[in-house]
Amino acid sequence: MKANLVPIETLGPCKYDSPYLGREGSTFISDQEGVLYEVHQREITDHCEAGGLTFFELAGPRKRIFYNPKNLTCGIVTCGGLCPGLNNVIRAIVRELNEHYGVTDILGFRYGYSGLTANSKYEPLRLDADNVDEIHDQGGTILGSSRGAQDAKSIIKALLRRRVKILFTVGGDGTMKGAKAIADYKREKKLDISVVAIPKTIDNDINYVSRSFGFETAVQSSMDIIENAHAEAKGFPNGVGLVKFMGRQSGFIAAYATLASGDVNYCLIPEVPFILDGPGGFLESLKNRLKRKLHAVIVVAEGAGQELVRKPGEKAEFDPSGNIKLKDIGVYLKTEIEKYFEKIKMEVNVKYIDPSYIIRSVPANSMDSYYCLILGQCAVHAGMTGRTNMLVGSWNDHLIHVPISMATAEKKRVNPERRLWKTVMESTVQSYSMFRK
Repeated sequence: MKANLVPIETLGPCKYDSPYLGREGSTFISDQEGVLYEVHQREITDHCEAGGLTFFELAGPRKRIFYNPKNLTCGIVTCGGLCPGLNNVIRAIVRELNEHYGVTDILGFRYGYSGLTANSKYEPLRLDADNVDEIHDQGGTILGSSRGAQDAKSIIKALLRRRVKILFTVGGDGTMKGAKAIADYKREKKLDISVVAIPKTIDNDINYVSRSFGFETAVQSSMDIIENAHAEAKGFPNGVGLVKFMGRQSGFIAAYATLASGDVNYCLIPEVPFILDGPGGFLESLKNRLKRKLHAVIVVAEGAGQELVRKPGEKAEFDPSGNIKLKDIGVYLKTEIEKYFEKIKMEVNVKYIDPSYIIRSVPANSMDSYYCLILGQCAVHAGMTGRTNMLVGSWNDHLIHVPISMATAEKKRVNPERRLWKTVMESTVQSYSMFRK
């Protein structure tokens, strides 16, 4: 059987002994150790027959490192929307660099890539283990953030001016594409700068990453919101609690929050287009539900139903990160529900809740805090060995290295044919007739 290890770009051979060598209890990872990509027996059999199994490189400390920690400058930047755990990741990176590798020059660049250009007006923060000691108790990011791409040449110029050799980028799809552009440009110029990404997306939509940090906190925070919506719905005749959660293209938060709460009657996500009007459609199903139970709870992901909200021929608008600006499906559904029930002369009381920014800014829960810690540590191990143009993520309960190009090739999405969505359908008892085939 052939074992295919996904290759990771490196800057060259490692010349220095790791500071971990000689420490009691230290263990090291071999560059030949990998984590199996395939999980199901059928997939393993098919891949064996097609040319061998695929393995991701296992993350962790190596015996030899590329950089000399004594004269090393590292940088950290956080980009995109807020997400629980950002400060935890910053803290983990700084502490690992400072306390275990002995790196004393660590710069935190302000307000995303906009603060990392050659002409930026923002001075970076100087970070050490002491001044990040308590930031994990806070939501948000002490470095600030921003959206939008910046010129890779200008960023490289800023890194060279400040002698930064390892750049840690924390962000989602757009941030990682920006990190790849930086890594590609420095390769073209033959510069020994390592670019290591830590994937951050509250939507959990990064490919080849089992889950992204902050996702578990987001689902947990959603529980109180759904409970409140349920109470509001039951408090009025024909009450409807309508909650909109994050999820531009992927409905993982909506799906997991639905299953975790057990109080949701309708779950609408971008991956499964739904029918609003007509026999068997959402509005008719809601009417029948209210006649039986007198209340209903609806969870909708922000990217669901965009084909219903957007007017025919309407041109899409884009934000600074290149994402399509979504129409508000929550407001649209509230309006359509009220219009429908007014038309059939049936009372309805809709309570609409949009908690997105509240959920984004809360501190990480215990499991995400742990996850952020090991992500930050393994990102440092990767950077110190000269690995670049890659990210650290989780796969099959192990931390791994993934080329940025693989992770950003497409979004991870809920598969309507897999167990997650089937379980949502079983839990909500919503009808398959509501969804387009």
